[in-house]
Amino acid sequence: MDSIWVALIMFVAGVILVIKGGDWFVDAASWIARAANIPTFVIGATIVSIATTMPEMIVSVMASLEGKNDMAVGNAVGSVTANTGLIMALAFVFMTVVAPRKDYLKQCLILIGTAAVLWVGCLSGQMQTWSVAVLFAVFVGFMVLNVVEAKRKPAKSEPMDKSGKNVAKNVVMFLVGAGCIVLGSNLLIDGGSAIATALGVPERVIAVTMVAIGTSLPELVTTITAIRKKESSLSVGNIVGANIIDLALILPLCTVVSGSSFVVSAQCLRIDFPACMLVILIAMVPLLIRQKASRLQGILLIAAYVGYLAITI
Repeated sequence: MDSIWVALIMFVAGVILVIKGGDWFVDAASWIARAANIPTFVIGATIVSIATTMPEMIVSVMASLEGKNDMAVGNAVGSVTANTGLIMALAFVFMTVVAPRKDYLKQCLILIGTAAVLWVGCLSGQMQTWSVAVLFAVFVGFMVLNVVEAKRKPAKSEPMDKSGKNVAKNVVMFLVGAGCIVLGSNLLIDGGSAIATALGVPERVIAVTMVAIGTSLPELVTTITAIRKKESSLSVGNIVGANIIDLALILPLCTVVSGSSFVVSAQCLRIDFPACMLVILIAMVPLLIRQKASRLQGILLIAAYVGYLAITI
């Protein structure tokens, strides 16, 4: 019994380090980019977008390096399922979400297409080389699209304190944040594996539930803030972008760093990928057709997500 408590403490400490380290990393990276005179629209469209998915990315990459492929896949795909079936669903239930087709069409179609390519690319039981190439191309294309669209929106330029003390502070924050993400990821993976062993369940179950929800907490915080401020576009846009990066970048990256064929288990293919695609379609298709979301849509998403967890557990 003591071992499971130790594992839980490791897991919770890992989640806290990953989330707090992610905050420091994003803030410092944004400041350093501004100090280097990189345009604000480029920072928001690329650096911040990638940095906010660092928790999921590092956790999955570290897991794949340790040969824990189910943990890597479960976290990457499970995070998208949690982002959509739980977090976006909350936005649909508690906010009036209006999504003009001209603003959301490209991103929604890219998300659906990316999920389909990833699923098809893994159907053979391992990640195919062609799908890795396609997904990397999608990621680059999405970054370019973000930059082009962000350039059209005027950005406020704010005076910056570029004193040596402030530079040193942000460099330290950047390094400490990165270190916290790596250390937290290790604790999260090791704690998750130990919990799975203690409970006698597959690591994949812990990955798609506790790990996926844990690494999705930044998106949950953003959504709760958006609900309080009634900023629906902040929440939905953030989640769609994070999902595209998660699907287009994380597993292809895991495949590259693993140095060998990246095996995807039958359970992931039978349960996790279909569940991910289902919640994406429930969220995106009505949004594109009606150009707004409904409370019923949010309830359906939550029901689908709860059903997925029930089947998994």
